[in-house]
Amino acid sequence: MTAPVTERRYQGRVHERSRQLMSAWMAELGRAETERRPTGALMISGNCVELLRACHVLPMFPEVTALQNAIRHKSLPLILKAEQAGYSSDNCAYVKADIGLFLDGGMGPGKPIPFPTITVCNYVGCNVYVKWFEHLADLSGSKLFMLDVPFARTAEPTAADIRYVVSQLEELIALCEEVSGRRFDIDELREILGEAARAEEGYARCKELCKARPAPFDAYFDAINMMGPINVLRGTREAAEFFDEAVAEFEGLVAQGLSPLTEERFRTVVEGPPPYPYYKNFRNLFTRWGAVAVASTYSTVGGIWEWGFRHDPRRPLESIAEQMLRENLTNRTIVARYGQIKRYVEEWDADALVIHSIKSCRLFSAGQGDMREYFTRELGVPTLLVESDLEDPRYYAEAQLRNRIDAFFEALEHKKLVAGAR
Repeated sequence: MTAPVTERRYQGRVHERSRQLMSAWMAELGRAETERRPTGALMISGNCVELLRACHVLPMFPEVTALQNAIRHKSLPLILKAEQAGYSSDNCAYVKADIGLFLDGGMGPGKPIPFPTITVCNYVGCNVYVKWFEHLADLSGSKLFMLDVPFARTAEPTAADIRYVVSQLEELIALCEEVSGRRFDIDELREILGEAARAEEGYARCKELCKARPAPFDAYFDAINMMGPINVLRGTREAAEFFDEAVAEFEGLVAQGLSPLTEERFRTVVEGPPPYPYYKNFRNLFTRWGAVAVASTYSTVGGIWEWGFRHDPRRPLESIAEQMLRENLTNRTIVARYGQIKRYVEEWDADALVIHSIKSCRLFSAGQGDMREYFTRELGVPTLLVESDLEDPRYYAEAQLRNRIDAFFEALEHKKLVAGAR
């Protein structure tokens, strides 16, 4: 192994501004009960956050609560509490951490936030998620709205699929009017969608900049700072302006030839969510090899913006339906995910694919063994598959992970040296 690579002190305006925006959102949720403002629980995957915003229902995301508790090393007692209540040990750890928090009488990471007024199950591709939100509605006493989004079966959603989802969005609007006591204004939704499209354009541009050598940020580990604003705050002026700032900052780094590391030796594409309880430890295992993720599938779990889709204020409900049907990672087939990763490897000029398989998420991780074989044998892309969990610290074995990662990059480095000597 050659000279060690370290993380450069590069965390600038993007990181700080993301923290400020997310803290302001949590504070707003914390005041909701006092201010008598209704709240609505949503899932990140292909969500319709713009619609709730237009209906004056504050959006909240149990997944975000779960991952923030994991980062704060508070998830295990909550998981154990859910298991003691009867949840299986191999059930989704996000679900158990969230339900454990409810059973503990709380809501929200750190500071408390109110229980949701309505619970909108906007993603039905995972049966565990459906049960999660049913239990959430039951425990919190909130109104449950099951938004049935058909799984993507064709490259483009059919007209019938779009009409089907739009008709449910209209029913959701009626429910929101009931809980908020305010009439829905389609022009207000159009304005919100205009801000959403601005944020989507900025996020796509940030990702495009990672085609540069070196990439200005890590599109897996650093992308988390942009996933909050794009998934949770989409549709607000603040989120749109955040991405204006992010683009300017990353364009500046590209112009200076600066990377998040002191040296970019390997460019990777990463598949799968990160292990939030050991986020920094996991990152360090790649940093020491100079490995920078130039693209990741996880950063598209709420929406795929880099291929050009934007919400359209001229077709407000139809474009929301199209995004829910097609433009999010988890509503697509594993073969469509193959195509997405292949484009990343080719267009972002990556050296390798890293698959982080999640022990407690069968939906996301099923088929990743075949994925490794396809990319390694069929396409000749060096591929590493490692396993832990996104929420449950019991499944993170650092020594084993380090051995696998070190062996993989040693082989990759040797391959580069041999190729350079020819």
